Amino acid sequence: MKKMFAWAFSALLLSLNCKAGETDSATADLVAQINFIDSVTTAMRYETGNIILQGGMASLKVPAGFKYLNAQQSQFVINKVWGNPPRPDVLGMLFPENGNPYAESSYAFIISFDEVGFVKDEDADEIDYKGMLKEIQESEKDINAERVKEGYDAIHLVGWAQSPFYDKNRKVLHWAKELKFGTGNDEHVLNYDVRVLGRKGVLSLNAVSSISGLPLVKEHITEVLAMPEFTAGNRYKDFDESTDNIAAYTIGGLVAGKILMKVGFWAMILKFWKLIAGGLIAALYGGRKFFNGRKKKEEVALVPANETGGNDDPAAV
Repeated sequence: MKKMFAWAFSALLLSLNCKAGETDSATADLVAQINFIDSVTTAMRYETGNIILQGGMASLKVPAGFKYLNAQQSQFVINKVWGNPPRPDVLGMLFPENGNPYAESSYAFIISFDEVGFVKDEDADEIDYKGMLKEIQESEKDINAERVKEGYDAIHLVGWAQSPFYDKNRKVLHWAKELKFGTGNDEHVLNYDVRVLGRKGVLSLNAVSSISGLPLVKEHITEVLAMPEFTAGNRYKDFDESTDNIAAYTIGGLVAGKILMKVGFWAMILKFWKLIAGGLIAALYGGRKFFNGRKKKEEVALVPANETGGNDDPAAV
């Protein structure tokens, strides 16, 4: 928070360079945005400990050093703070202890569930991830042409920031991509993916930051991987071949996916990255695209109160 207000003060000084007729308007707008950010940050209610995710299908064991923001508040962040379309599939967000939706040099894992069915993992030991990387990069030209037609920046997969790894015992897959958006942009983006396989689908934790945030995410990733688990009856071992659906793809498909085609998802990631990588002056000083001219007092009132998902221990593994 200290950094945020230091930047805000700097932005206020910049406003003094405006013409007299523009100064009052620029300062008033800036102060309103600062108040909005402060109100949102203060209103957020985080949880730690054993969290049952919405729907009861999975849980998170959130230790000291981390904090969880529930589904309703996470929707507010994604939609009202970051200015993205609502994400009804989001189950919450996971932040480092000192992180928040506006924090500089931080990250947030967005948690969701994809009911794709039971993902078979027999091919896990046979996947050539170097070859997969090359194929994805070669497919960029056509995919990006479609993205540009739809008004989105092109996305370039620079390489694996963390090569895919699948823990067959725990049924957890994780990997990280180093990405570059558009052209003439020297800043690279980190996208870290975690997938936990379950009976009916995949629990997803996806984090984004500037590529400089990779050491911080890697420092914490072992703890993050240990947090999520499916509840009794929803675990991978609970699969019933006679009744349950089988996913159309296996482990390789989770990594390869149509990762460059999800324009809505990548639009959200791009906005979040610009906010944390570009610094808060972009959001505070002339940062209307992050706030879209919303009425600050009305929006702050929409920050939902914390709704505890329950602290009962899930059945033991």
